[in-house]
Amino acid sequence: MQKIIKQFPVLSQYTYVNTATSGLLYDGLLDWRQEHDLDFLIGGSKMKMKGNVLISETRNAVGKFFGCKPDNVALVPNFSIGLNLLLEGMGDKRNVLLLEGDYPSVNWPFENRECNTFYLKVTHDLEENIYSRIKSKNINVLALSLVQWLNGIKLDLEFLKSLKREFPDLMIIADGTQFLGTDVFNFEDSGIDVLGASSYKWLLGGYGNGFMLFADETPAKFTCRSIGFNAADGDLSGKENVSFTKQFEPGHLDTFNFGSLNYSLGFLSGIGMETISDQIKRLSLKAKIEFGNLGLLEESVVKRKEHSSIFNISANKDLYAKLTEKDVVCAQRGNGVRLSFHFYNTENEIDKIVGILKEK
Repeated sequence: MQKIIKQFPVLSQYTYVNTATSGLLYDGLLDWRQEHDLDFLIGGSKMKMKGNVLISETRNAVGKFFGCKPDNVALVPNFSIGLNLLLEGMGDKRNVLLLEGDYPSVNWPFENRECNTFYLKVTHDLEENIYSRIKSKNINVLALSLVQWLNGIKLDLEFLKSLKREFPDLMIIADGTQFLGTDVFNFEDSGIDVLGASSYKWLLGGYGNGFMLFADETPAKFTCRSIGFNAADGDLSGKENVSFTKQFEPGHLDTFNFGSLNYSLGFLSGIGMETISDQIKRLSLKAKIEFGNLGLLEESVVKRKEHSSIFNISANKDLYAKLTEKDVVCAQRGNGVRLSFHFYNTENEIDKIVGILKEK
């Protein structure tokens, strides 16, 4: 792991616990990007005309990495655009269950349309409350982040599977931006109907790329209208034969951005998602114990059996300033300071942070 960590120059300068805001650029991806742009520099359109091959490779890589048929993968610049394109085809009013304080790009698109929206607080018994509300309120759509951006509460994925079995007509739409890249995941076995993500955080794909994954039955439930020449693969006679997923790709896709995602999926696969998951779980457990012992975590986090590697500790601006002065890169979110740990972090870094928090 130390050889891998050396690929991230930022880590030699800072204690970087801010992947929930932005994943890091690393040497291997930088080399690939420079090679890509050099090819464009000397090849121009000749190089770009071959871009469809790379886009196809990326689609296949996403499908393989997350257990989804490539034909059910749509490549989008980010999650927000993908969700808005989807909801334009949702049709009749739906009863939508959302979580209070969830990421705005999850909640706002529903609130901005003709939906009957219901809300749940994110508490330690979140799954039980979701189940009760769906059973009692005729909910058609459950839309939520798999990991909450403010405090890192992680939804029980087995719960979603059982929920879908009991309520097969329930549409489950999930944002995986703060989850994918932290654990082994198989979409087709998840019970989720639509899963979208931006790739610039835990997947280390850089900015300007993301994807939407769709269950086999999803296209029949939407009437999306977005279209463009790229959706028809540049075929002037192909307007009437555009597939559901290609409606999310009406314009050209950038080989630089999506090639970066393709490269990083290969990078993570080379490390092994089991290895990455194990490391993150070790860091999460240690951080939860240490921050909990200091009384810095909210009750809803402390009571959860399993947590992500994102923590929001009770801290004021002065403590945030102290962490920053000690070269700890983190973020102010909500009423505290958010610390997020990826596989390239270490238990020693948690000890360093705890030491700073204990200083008078």
